[in-house]
Amino acid sequence: MAKTKRKLDSKSFAQQKRHRRQWVTFMRMCRYGINNFSRNAWLTVAATAIMTITLLVIFTSVVARNVLIDTVDQLRDRVDMSIYVDKDIDSEAIEKITAELRQLPSVQNVSYITPSQARESYIDDFKTSPEALEAVTESTNEFPGTFSVKIKDINNTAELQKFTKENETFLANADKKRAASFAGERRATIQRIGEAANFALQAGVITSIVFGTISMLIIFNTIRMAIFNRREEIQMMKLIGAERSFIRGPFLVEAIVYGFFAAIIASVIGYVFMFVVGPSLGDYLNIDPVLELLTIYAGFVLLAMISVGALIGIISSLLATQRYLKL
Repeated sequence: MAKTKRKLDSKSFAQQKRHRRQWVTFMRMCRYGINNFSRNAWLTVAATAIMTITLLVIFTSVVARNVLIDTVDQLRDRVDMSIYVDKDIDSEAIEKITAELRQLPSVQNVSYITPSQARESYIDDFKTSPEALEAVTESTNEFPGTFSVKIKDINNTAELQKFTKENETFLANADKKRAASFAGERRATIQRIGEAANFALQAGVITSIVFGTISMLIIFNTIRMAIFNRREEIQMMKLIGAERSFIRGPFLVEAIVYGFFAAIIASVIGYVFMFVVGPSLGDYLNIDPVLELLTIYAGFVLLAMISVGALIGIISSLLATQRYLKL
């Protein structure tokens, strides 16, 4: 029993010693890597600046995409499809058409606007235009009855179109002079914004890839020059039996530090821009939800930026050390 206990104690002590040595080695690699970061100021500034631009492009792309998506969704919520009926339609037909429209799976809400309400709404909308108001006042034409229909997807009006062509009650009371208006100009505007959102996403992804590649090349060359400058030191470490991880480690740490500082700088610039310039864009874009998310999840955003920066640094450093260290 005593012999077994001594063996266990000896094994435990050896494990503790090995863990302590690994920890000391890790701390030395970190210290050497941080020292390497400050050795060549110009290369450090260049690598950090390009990494900052890359992360700022990624940040801007993600934010712009979400702002455009929120704006499109907000506009879609405001769009109603309009179908027109005779001004003399009776209340029973109105209730029947309303009920049948609400039964359509694609329809969210239905409301009926009387001719007098339509006239008042038109006057209110164009009260700053004397010509439009004069035309309404002098016109003998009455406004039609209007069913305002909100559907789940404004790009899918198939059910509503089928309803206007096949529903007997609607056809019996439809205004033959006016075709159904399926969002008209507003729908075209929303479609253009949606296309702009898709384009912004694609452009952001392409730009991020381009700047990410440039960052990796600059960090790659920075690490390569560091290897050449310290080749005698590296050769000496090889001769005394230093492990591969110990030789490669400082270069990895150096690249991660580039990403760390670049992420902080890019996040600060991005946040300052969003909260200084963002509110002024509120009249054109639905930016409030994104500003709220950036405020609530600021820590997660910074962590994500640091992770992306570190990943770019690690990949470029691994490629450089794999090629030029010849371990």
